[in-house]
Amino acid sequence: MLHKSVMATTTGDAKDQGAPGRAWRRGARAAVRAIVDYALPPRCPGCGIIVGADRQFCLACWTSLHFLDGPGCSQCSVPLPTALPGGQMACGACLANPPPFTGAPAAVAYGPVARIVALRLKYGRRTGHARLMAQLMARPLAALGDGGDMLLVAVPLHRWRLWSRGFNQAALVADELARTTGVPRDHHLLLRAKSTASLRGKGRRERERIVAGAFALADDARARVAGRHVVLVDDVHASGATLRAAARVLRRSGAARVSALTWARVVPDALMTSNIFDFASLDSDISDPL
Repeated sequence: MLHKSVMATTTGDAKDQGAPGRAWRRGARAAVRAIVDYALPPRCPGCGIIVGADRQFCLACWTSLHFLDGPGCSQCSVPLPTALPGGQMACGACLANPPPFTGAPAAVAYGPVARIVALRLKYGRRTGHARLMAQLMARPLAALGDGGDMLLVAVPLHRWRLWSRGFNQAALVADELARTTGVPRDHHLLLRAKSTASLRGKGRRERERIVAGAFALADDARARVAGRHVVLVDDVHASGATLRAAARVLRRSGAARVSALTWARVVPDALMTSNIFDFASLDSDISDPL
């Protein structure tokens, strides 16, 4: 009993002595954070003005984003204002040329702010933007179905482009999505088999010709995706040529289902009258650095 009493007293003293130390460390961290915020205040990812916290949009940029959470095409997820929520309706493009994926939601429509965020990640090396994008992509990911059988696969870069850029922006977004949602990701399942020219300014048939044969599967892909719902992750869904080519290859792996998920979706002007860019000239491999 005496031994237990001494032990309890000793432990209690240690806890009491440790409390001031923990309080001091918390205070020190808060002081350092205040100094950093004063010297390098958090800024809006869209326009750069000072905001209250990291990865936070200012009011003007936030309200300018068009979130794609309304009814849309059941295959490519392009908004369809006349569709009933929850209904299964395909757009004219998908009826004429069905995509190899089932569902391709995006967080926002491609516009001035969404474009700046994507380009600053890709070319400005603002890698923290990947977390911002993933946070807003988590909701459309959940809308694709049960995450228990999902597997995130980023659209890969060819090794030469990866070497020159230093990172794959789609892989960074997939990493953050995995961390945020708990859905696993696999960066070695889909491979970029050949380097391709930019798709910018090309017609539909020319884009499809360029990306034909661009992707390949890892040798053990079939075993890794058996019964899984594979979700392709990329930054921008424009013409869809890259996503289609990658999804066709993934379907050959025996995946139960293949979907696509992007940060921003190019929406036809008839549906988004605020668009000011020539979207027909863009693709997920946009090459328009800031």
